[in-house]
Amino acid sequence: MPEILVLSEDTIDKIAAGEVVECPLNVVKELVENSMDAGACAITVEIKNGGIDFIRVTDDGEGIPAGQVKTAFFRHATSKIRNMQDLNHLSSMGFRGEALSSIAAVAQVELVTCTAGSLTGTRYEIEGVAEKAFEQVGAPKGTTILVRNLFFNVPVRRKFLKQPPTEAGYVAEVMEQLAMSRPDISFKYVQNGQVKFYTSGNGELKEVIYRIYGREITEHLLPIDVTEGDIQIRGFLGKPELNRSNRGFEHYFLNSRYLKSKILSRAIEDGYKQYVMQHKFPFVVLHFAMPAQAVDVNVHPSKMEVRFAQEQTVYQTVVKAIIERLRSKEFIVDHSFGKEETAPKSTPADRVPAHSPEPFMRSVQTPVTKNTLEFELDFDQSADEEEGANAVAEASIAETYGEKNKKTSQEEIPDKASAPVLPDLGIENIEQETLFTPEFLTEKSRESYEIIGQIFKTYWIIAYSDRIYMIDQHAAHEKVKYERLVKAMREKKVSTQMLMPPQVVHVNAREEQALTQHLDAFEALGFELEDFGEHAYVIRGVPVDLYGCSYQQLFEEVLDELSRGPVQGNFEVVRDKLASMACKSAVKGNMSMSRQELEALIDELLSLENPYFCPHGRPVIISMTKQEIEKKFKRIV
Repeated sequence: MPEILVLSEDTIDKIAAGEVVECPLNVVKELVENSMDAGACAITVEIKNGGIDFIRVTDDGEGIPAGQVKTAFFRHATSKIRNMQDLNHLSSMGFRGEALSSIAAVAQVELVTCTAGSLTGTRYEIEGVAEKAFEQVGAPKGTTILVRNLFFNVPVRRKFLKQPPTEAGYVAEVMEQLAMSRPDISFKYVQNGQVKFYTSGNGELKEVIYRIYGREITEHLLPIDVTEGDIQIRGFLGKPELNRSNRGFEHYFLNSRYLKSKILSRAIEDGYKQYVMQHKFPFVVLHFAMPAQAVDVNVHPSKMEVRFAQEQTVYQTVVKAIIERLRSKEFIVDHSFGKEETAPKSTPADRVPAHSPEPFMRSVQTPVTKNTLEFELDFDQSADEEEGANAVAEASIAETYGEKNKKTSQEEIPDKASAPVLPDLGIENIEQETLFTPEFLTEKSRESYEIIGQIFKTYWIIAYSDRIYMIDQHAAHEKVKYERLVKAMREKKVSTQMLMPPQVVHVNAREEQALTQHLDAFEALGFELEDFGEHAYVIRGVPVDLYGCSYQQLFEEVLDELSRGPVQGNFEVVRDKLASMACKSAVKGNMSMSRQELEALIDELLSLENPYFCPHGRPVIISMTKQEIEKKFKRIV
């Protein structure tokens, strides 16, 4: 057996650095979070060659006193916590004390810092673990950190880095996330000498989204502001048409910390499930706030993972908030022949705020002063006029649909010491949203429908107001069938037929636990089960109407879903199965349907809370304006 030896400090530092620093984006994230903790009002990040050769982070924060500069680069040196108990009420982004030491272990680092009131600043160079320089210099208040030649002394890690454009893309993405996490901080991001984006730091979350994603997406956002117990949710939900084939548009933050969470992702997607097609994911920017003791952020050195003390509560609160918010809108897809030009994603250099902190220059001797950042978002005047003119329409929706779920305004959110209150994100009052079309699916508008007829034995055309509406008969009938199944299940009116002879099924330990815990879900579906011992159950009764689905298949699919995750409620785990059953029994395309049958179908649609999308997320109704048609015929230009 080889001799057991204690590793050298240099080796230990490089191994430990691998947990914190894997690529340039980790360096940028750690340094920017340090700037945020330092009370910075403006942060500038510049990278070259994907951040592999050069990273510079400049802020106007508190700075580091000269006597503590070297200490800051020691492993587990931090100003954020003092003991283990402090982890129970963290309010800072960082707390582990590993970032600077890890970065310095694998790169050439230069730091220039100056505190308020100091006549001079401090310049410190460290390469690997070796100090290169420590001197007094003239510098503005704040801190600038330069990181050069990442992994210069760990070639095995450097060769596994991606190509510079790919690494730069990762850095840009994390910068966008950081900007959305703190709209009250001005961020400026420069890549290879070109300003990619900036934010003003005026606290307007919508302005940040606009700067990153442009006007087209910003115009399709719904504000949300909900407080339930100790959980606060504020931000914006994208309308269902803003969906993508991956989760890249799901942005959520906990106590202003950017993170990834399977619980939150699943809750968001389940909230949108009736509005977005399968394998599509919504656009959201959501800020969550909850007491520090209710969440554990000390899971991984990257601080990107968290654990919730009450996963079920968090999941159900998020799903409920999203569903109720989306139900308050009429989502008829507006079809047009062309798209208007949208604001560019990149930001011209001449539009950068004048007070972004500039990188430290040796010739600079005079401290800069902190100024209030001002910015006026240049949305079209026409959009502003529409928003004001249609405020009354939103109240009409609430009256028509009997909306009871009034959202809590910012002034009504209790300021609890144990639960962080989200900062002002600049979310306008929900009751003053725009509504660009008259409500189509209401009892009043139903009297004015002009049913034109059916085309392709699949779609029905209806004229109303200055629009034409097209209804997909299969999607509409599927939705109605689905809602009938849901209602029968919730009211426990599903009929059961007895099996002769009863069927015995065997389950494993995990499935048995799920079956025991959620037995009422099977009973609501129409199953009658009995424990047979030794991991076996007897199926004595099954649902009467399975719409072509075998009871064995339905039982197994529901059990698999129940065993997959602990957070979904009893009804949500079988919703997909109900949707499949409704799809199989609904009238299909290419099938003739009488006018009387359509009118009966419309009447049922009017009674639904969400008649706009089928259970699989496909639109039931689309519309087209008279103006768009006249444009196509060149009647107007």
